[in-house]
Amino acid sequence: MGILKDFKAFIMRGNVVDLAVAVVIGAAFAAIVASLVEHVITPLLLAPALKAAKLQDIDGLAWGAVKYGLFLAAVIKFAIIAFILFLIIKAIHRFDTKKDAAPPEPTPEEKLLADILAELKKRNP
Repeated sequence: MGILKDFKAFIMRGNVVDLAVAVVIGAAFAAIVASLVEHVITPLLLAPALKAAKLQDIDGLAWGAVKYGLFLAAVIKFAIIAFILFLIIKAIHRFDTKKDAAPPEPTPEEKLLADILAELKKRNP
């Protein structure tokens, strides 16, 4: 059981969770940028004269057609991934044992300052 406790402590560290979230969000955002460039910007720049296509001929679209649907699909995938990560992080924080721990004892300096403050309040009500 010691290794499981160590693993939990490793995972619950903020840096590990933050790094994992950053990698997943970065990959999802890269897919959005790639789709924007490949399916929207490049066709608009290289083929300004777009030919109309029939809806049933969607797979055989002429080269240079702007494919907004593929870009929107990438944006929707990103939103879903981000929401799922939000739920996972929220669940991780709910089970974080640090929140349930008692606050640390005041340092000697803090105790002394509290005593001084209490004494000053007694003298100057």
